[in-house]
Amino acid sequence: MPIERFLFDTHEGRPVEGFILSAGGLETTLTAHGARLVRMLVPGRDGVSADVVLGFDRLADYLASDAYFGATCGRYGNRIGGAAFSLDGVRYGLAVNEPPNQLHGGPDGFDRRIWDAQVEEAENAVTFTLVSPDGDQGYPGTLTATTRYQLGEDGVLDIRMTATTDRATIVNIVHHSYWNLGGHASGDLRDHRLTVRGGFTTPVGADLIPTGEVRPVDGTPFDLRGGVVLSEALDAVGGFGFDHNWCLEGPAGELRPVAVLEHPGSGRRMELATDQPGLQVYTGGYLSEKIVGKGGQPYRRFAGLALECQRFPGSPNIGHFPSARLDPGETYRHRMQLRFRTS
Repeated sequence: MPIERFLFDTHEGRPVEGFILSAGGLETTLTAHGARLVRMLVPGRDGVSADVVLGFDRLADYLASDAYFGATCGRYGNRIGGAAFSLDGVRYGLAVNEPPNQLHGGPDGFDRRIWDAQVEEAENAVTFTLVSPDGDQGYPGTLTATTRYQLGEDGVLDIRMTATTDRATIVNIVHHSYWNLGGHASGDLRDHRLTVRGGFTTPVGADLIPTGEVRPVDGTPFDLRGGVVLSEALDAVGGFGFDHNWCLEGPAGELRPVAVLEHPGSGRRMELATDQPGLQVYTGGYLSEKIVGKGGQPYRRFAGLALECQRFPGSPNIGHFPSARLDPGETYRHRMQLRFRTS
């Protein structure tokens, strides 16, 4: 089917386009605001499709929220401790939005911008492009970033992010959809089953900044390698659930399977592959019923799960973590694939 273009909303008098991709029984809706995934229709074993991503109906609600529903986050996704880093002997102070740290690129990160969009009908894809100027949110270098969504007849949503720079800088662009395979309005995801192929995590302090330790998951609630029912895992870890980075198995830079999310009730299954070294598993512990999403649905705690493929959080300040440095003449590349099946 041809890609459908529509007016999603307006912002300060500027139109914000939306795009609908259909293939393989799936339907994906995107918007230029935040290069964002706002709707994903996936059939269950009964053939009935449900929208499996959390989000809002209006742009104003996205602007008022700090949940990053469906957004492309950057220039650096996740947290940088102290909102500062050093590069080539120069200390850069960043815009603070989670005092004293920076989260997901700052208060005016990539999720807040209207990206340019190019439709690729033959590939059933949309590519969004954003130019981030030198000094944007404190980062050095003019950065040109792209996020490309492609939906295939094989049930795969392919997301590719790239960036180039004219000065040495750091980059970690992250996709931030929240998934609930029962449907965004089905309640919490405690009945889901999650598998993560990672034998180590990077523990954090009270401020959610990594300590620099790399800790094995053996014998802990963080061992998700065999698959766990989320109700059991959340009860075991306690508090707000997971908001932690897993060190993924397999060579970074190569696309490989890293996680599986399953919903036994509907038969929906989502398989994640990435070329990144880390995966942030965030179980939505800071959501609350004050957040009213699509169709007036309150999104309470654990209403959705974010699986953020990434460099490790805090890596610009922790030398033994995978580097996030990008130099002129290089291209940052980040690929993730989401394959949907039913059982």
